[in-house]
Amino acid sequence: MAKKTITIIGSGMMGSALAFPAFENGNEVRLVGTPLDKEIIDACKAVNQHPKFDYPFPKGVKYYYYEQWKEAAAGADFIIGGVSSFGVDWFLENILSELDPEVPVLSVTKGLINLEDGTLISYPEYWKRELAKKGIHREICAIGGPCTSYELVFHDQSEVAFCGKDTATIRMMKEAMQTSYYHISLTNDVEGLESAVALKNGYALAIAMSIGLVNRHHGADAGLHFNSQAAAFYQGVKEMRYLLEIQGASRNCENIGIGDLYVTVYGGRTRKVGILLGEGKTYQEALDILAGVTLESLVVSRRVYAAMDRKAQRGLVDLRKFPMLCHTAAVLDEGKDAELPWEAFTFDETDQVK
Repeated sequence: MAKKTITIIGSGMMGSALAFPAFENGNEVRLVGTPLDKEIIDACKAVNQHPKFDYPFPKGVKYYYYEQWKEAAAGADFIIGGVSSFGVDWFLENILSELDPEVPVLSVTKGLINLEDGTLISYPEYWKRELAKKGIHREICAIGGPCTSYELVFHDQSEVAFCGKDTATIRMMKEAMQTSYYHISLTNDVEGLESAVALKNGYALAIAMSIGLVNRHHGADAGLHFNSQAAAFYQGVKEMRYLLEIQGASRNCENIGIGDLYVTVYGGRTRKVGILLGEGKTYQEALDILAGVTLESLVVSRRVYAAMDRKAQRGLVDLRKFPMLCHTAAVLDEGKDAELPWEAFTFDETDQVK
């Protein structure tokens, strides 16, 4: 494989974690901080380690402050966008609008945007539409799948998918990034993959509430209880499948989303906020406890509910198919208790038996 130059813009946890497989596969890797990442880049330059990682970067990764991003992007074979969903418009205005349109971009940002008519679009589609208004044509590739940053840094076996409209581009990116522990599937279904991995955040939040509910009703030392978690997981998968059918997602993208749902329930920020809500904390109390933590699951839950509510108003969907989604929205925005509406998850097929 010919050595590539890969520039990662955004030194958050996932963007930074990707420096490991990228560099270890023989590439030149340049990690660039956003204006919010100065202290991270300071630490990387001082000790060659991200402040939130237990392991140092491979020796040879290069670090740049945001003011140096054009220098870091010069000659890059492709750019990895490592911003959170809260940096979507910043990345659009400050990077994508200024970057050579011929340089491919691979995004790790997860989320969806709801349009006025209830349509949900991915961030790559949003960026494409907004850039087109400026006369810039660009297709953006993306990463999705069950992979947490700290386990990727640990070199745990991980499988993700790269999506993009141009097959040659995502194959080039796969060849540059795949390692003995980082395995990459490919798909042209950008909206399907990005919808699947965004939806898992909202549903992992609701499923994690079931863990907090056990703590509330039986005490934090009651141990693990899997019946309620499994029931909530089943309902989350069912609703995700309804939504992905609306999004026209392929079966493989659906499967990636379910895998991503699993890992998100069992680790990370979304699990923490879901447990707090289940334990009886209000939305604001949970935010206060997790002050400073990026909670993308809250954004996607609200946007997906708003989209389905709009579609329901137009007679295009039945909200009774989404009791978990509706419940999560009510917990976040109406102060509803987190106790899950278990009976609403059941079904009765016997009346269809002739």
